[in-house]
Amino acid sequence: MLSPGGRSRRPSRRMLAVLVFVLCAAALLPLLGLLLFALAGRDELQLRSDGFTPLAHTLLLVVGVGVAGAVLGTANGWLTACCDFPGRRSLRIAQLVPLATPAYLLAATLIDLGSRLRLRIHGDGWALVVLTLATYSYVFLLATESFAQGGRRQLEACRTLGCGPWSAFRRVALPMALPAIGAGIALSGMEVVNELGAMELLGVPTLSVGILQRWQSDGDPQGAVGLALLALAIVSLLVAAERRLRHRSRRWSMGGAEVNEPLWQLRGARASGAQLITLLPPLLTLGLPLLWAALSLDQLVGESPLELATLSLRSLSLALVAAALTLAAGLLLSIAGRWLPSRWLQRLGFVAGMGYAVPGAVLALALMLVGGPLQLPPLLLLVWGYTDRFLAVSKQGLDAALERIPPSIDEAATGLGCSWTVVLRRVHLPLLRGPLLVGALLVFVDVVKELPLTFALRPFDFDTLSVRVYQYASDERVGAALVPALLILLLGLMASLALVPQLEQRVGRRASAPLSAAEEDPAPAPEGAAAAHLTGVR
Repeated sequence: MLSPGGRSRRPSRRMLAVLVFVLCAAALLPLLGLLLFALAGRDELQLRSDGFTPLAHTLLLVVGVGVAGAVLGTANGWLTACCDFPGRRSLRIAQLVPLATPAYLLAATLIDLGSRLRLRIHGDGWALVVLTLATYSYVFLLATESFAQGGRRQLEACRTLGCGPWSAFRRVALPMALPAIGAGIALSGMEVVNELGAMELLGVPTLSVGILQRWQSDGDPQGAVGLALLALAIVSLLVAAERRLRHRSRRWSMGGAEVNEPLWQLRGARASGAQLITLLPPLLTLGLPLLWAALSLDQLVGESPLELATLSLRSLSLALVAAALTLAAGLLLSIAGRWLPSRWLQRLGFVAGMGYAVPGAVLALALMLVGGPLQLPPLLLLVWGYTDRFLAVSKQGLDAALERIPPSIDEAATGLGCSWTVVLRRVHLPLLRGPLLVGALLVFVDVVKELPLTFALRPFDFDTLSVRVYQYASDERVGAALVPALLILLLGLMASLALVPQLEQRVGRRASAPLSAAEEDPAPAPEGAAAAHLTGVR
């Protein structure tokens, strides 16, 4: 469109492209520096004789947590999305509670409670339990969405063909949800590779533990880089699997979930079993820390209020700065993906937004390799790492929100001669107020809970709530760790509550109109199918 003066009214977006390129370069620079360091010293880049031990423990936990999380997340997803029993809606929301409890806090809780009972909490088995409770919600969220959006039409067709509820679940619902379940397993695997505090407390030598140990304790940067490359290889495979499985889980729905779609009605022992299965994980992840706090109240005396205030101020200040920067960067990348036609620039923005998959210990090592020669301040490296790691948290919500804004609104504004900054300020920002607030809250709480980055990059004598909880738990100073732990738990619960509207929007449209499960499956259910047994199978 031309203005009366003959010039195009289409606003120039060259500055936007430049800003996106600079942002992507800053996000990818640490990993590029890590790869260049590895190539420069490739002759010395070899694992020591004990280098395969962290790899073996990490792979064992990735597989074990993946299997356990798949069973637990799929069972709870099926029960809360497709079955009707007392308390179903509240228990569905309660599945978000495990996201509020960091794994290192749950591990510290179990270790202290075990010591009171003269039970040794240590090793891979307990690490599998802790990480499963802390990460199964990823499988639950994707499985629940798949079960809910799949509709009941296919299941009703199975019933008309004489299939019972177990056969319908096994032959229709579960195969349709397998890609989404696999994507959730991949996400939980990324968290397993990233975890540092819980593994240190439980004495499990994983890759994240080995990276910091080689770099800080042993003075072996080449060994640390070698372990970092192994961790990057694992998460790269997990990211590729997650993307492929998410793509396969997409399917068109004619009209979506119906408001009056019936649910399988559970009564008696089946309803009680469903309540137990869905209540136990959130009860353990929230109840154990609260029980630990109640039993440790007598040890609170002597903790300095000034020191606690200083820790809180540091944590909250870092979280506020990181949330603001991350939100601005995520908004810039999301707007660029909507307005810039360059495919390579969009792909570059997509890659830059995948920092969440990079383990914190790997990112910390990469930032030290880049920032050390430049003599960058540790606090700058720390904020840089936060922004890089949590960029995807803010960007994904903004991408989804922008997809709901019709492009005609942008065209109308640009047709009136508005620049992209004016359209952003006067059109998009008012419409994105909700996603911006949710994204800021999630990034804020993630920064407060983050341990590997903070522990590795913080300046000397600059502890935060997460670092101090980890240090107190390592020193068995239960009373000193109590208040910081409760503050982290409270902030985590706030972030989990922010996800409730999204969960209700995607899943909660199903009505609680019961569908009788009186018809029995003619074939006996195999052992171990507890969730399917509760849907009406003998």
